[in-house]
Amino acid sequence: MNRREALFSISSLVGAFTIAPKLSAKELNNVPLATRLSADAVPVPAMQGGYRVLTSETDRKNLAAVCDRLIPADDHGPSASQEGAIEFIDDQLAGTYGSGAALYLDGPLRPENEEKIMGSAQFLTTPRERYITGLRALEAWAQVHHHSSFYSLTAPQIDSFLTDMEAGKINLGSDVNSQAFFELMLQNVRESYLADPLYGGNKTMAGWKMIGFPGARYDYRQYIDRRGENLQLIPVSLIPND
Repeated sequence: MNRREALFSISSLVGAFTIAPKLSAKELNNVPLATRLSADAVPVPAMQGGYRVLTSETDRKNLAAVCDRLIPADDHGPSASQEGAIEFIDDQLAGTYGSGAALYLDGPLRPENEEKIMGSAQFLTTPRERYITGLRALEAWAQVHHHSSFYSLTAPQIDSFLTDMEAGKINLGSDVNSQAFFELMLQNVRESYLADPLYGGNKTMAGWKMIGFPGARYDYRQYIDRRGENLQLIPVSLIPND
């Protein structure tokens, strides 16, 4: 398993960043004010200091152990947790993503039909609940099989566990679909490494630098005619400079 591919294999992932305009309707050449971004569309920075969902230090260390094997520190850049993956995930779980605001969570759920129709396991629990339950089960598994916390395992042991987890060969109890939980953590650690630093992850923009993404730049008109050229643009974050 090439862990660095955990980042590079998501060419279909597209991030759209928009800065809220501060212009009046007159300055916008009579564009109606109704076209402005609504308050809920304006980027909200990650909370600084403390955790709201991942309040257990053991849970945070176990999640960091997983994230840092999926995106480890190497010559290309720092590890996922060094770039703020835990802070990013906690902040997302504390918000509308964690509460499943965009998900249909009402029953009835018939797993044998839903998974066949949708192509993957479906859940009535929120991402926040899945993390809390999953991390608790992860620690319980490690205590039973290794008599220690998951984060204390060696890198080869964690790699072996994650390989089996990805293949659905790990039993974390009846309340956790281990394969789906692996996919959820993989998705979120990828997002953390490619997110705008405003949201807590990708703190040094290592992910952007690795893939050559120039960040949330306002204007590219001066570069339109420079096709096929390495512009060597320094990534720009949504975080205000003033």
